[in-house]
Amino acid sequence: MDRKFSVAPMLDWTDRHCRYFHRLMSQQALLYTEMVTTGALIHGDKHRFLQFNASENPLAFQLGGSNPNDLALCAKMVEEYAYDEVNLNVGCPSDRVQNGSFGACLMAEPALVAECIDAMLQVVSIPVTVKSRIGIDDKDSYAELVQFIGTIADKGCKTFVVHARKAWLKGLSPKQNREVPPLDYERVYQLKRDFPHLEIIINGGITTLEQASEMLTHVDGVMVGREAYQNPYILAGVDNLFYGDIKEALSRQEVVRLLIPYIQEQLALGLRVNTVSRHILGLFHGEQGAKGWRRHISENVCKPGADESVILRALEYTL
Repeated sequence: MDRKFSVAPMLDWTDRHCRYFHRLMSQQALLYTEMVTTGALIHGDKHRFLQFNASENPLAFQLGGSNPNDLALCAKMVEEYAYDEVNLNVGCPSDRVQNGSFGACLMAEPALVAECIDAMLQVVSIPVTVKSRIGIDDKDSYAELVQFIGTIADKGCKTFVVHARKAWLKGLSPKQNREVPPLDYERVYQLKRDFPHLEIIINGGITTLEQASEMLTHVDGVMVGREAYQNPYILAGVDNLFYGDIKEALSRQEVVRLLIPYIQEQLALGLRVNTVSRHILGLFHGEQGAKGWRRHISENVCKPGADESVILRALEYTL
């Protein structure tokens, strides 16, 4: 699977409606689900969490957990639903995640993470990957990062997505942890030099395709998060720049018109239009009419009887 460009898993953002929308602009980028905990899959409505539209492929599922048996069970579910990859979250710094003993706090326990990865690899044939930080709290030396990566790689994990910031588990909110700790891209580049046989994907603070392209001279892939959500039309240039697709990119207006049948399908299933429309507010980011587009949707999408016509009327501001 080609991981040159991927869109990061983002809690409350990269749900199946967001991914359907993103896929209209890039056929090649690897997309990720939001993180789902093992408990939610084992004890909840697994179909609600695992279902997706076939057009979303290639698609990876991100799991949160720290119990090897539970992770193995959930990895099998993910494979049965025909995802292309299962990814273990070892990077999320939120209190809720820490209280469940998973996410970034697991960086302090490389042996446990290795056990988890081993358990998952034993039961699935799809790739099992890890998404981490470059360190946590005072465990942030390069030697500790090398030990972490090496311990897990020894169990057969071949792909690591590394957010090029450390995480402060105490004192910073998840939002601050995405902005306050300084980025250290060179540390991730050094990982690739020291582990040339591993696939190293870089994440964190990437805002342009040109920046992402330059990074590919140092690592195997780039993962873009907030920029892809807040300025989603950036994805329209991905297939040409990273995958050599010569097909002309859709215009923003064409993307909206292609999304309308999907919105109609979701309305017929009983969902409200804002379950989809919330993801498309940034489509005209920086363009003429962007303010009118956002305002019209925001002011009208929750009114009784709101349907796809709200989106079509908002589109008129951009013409």
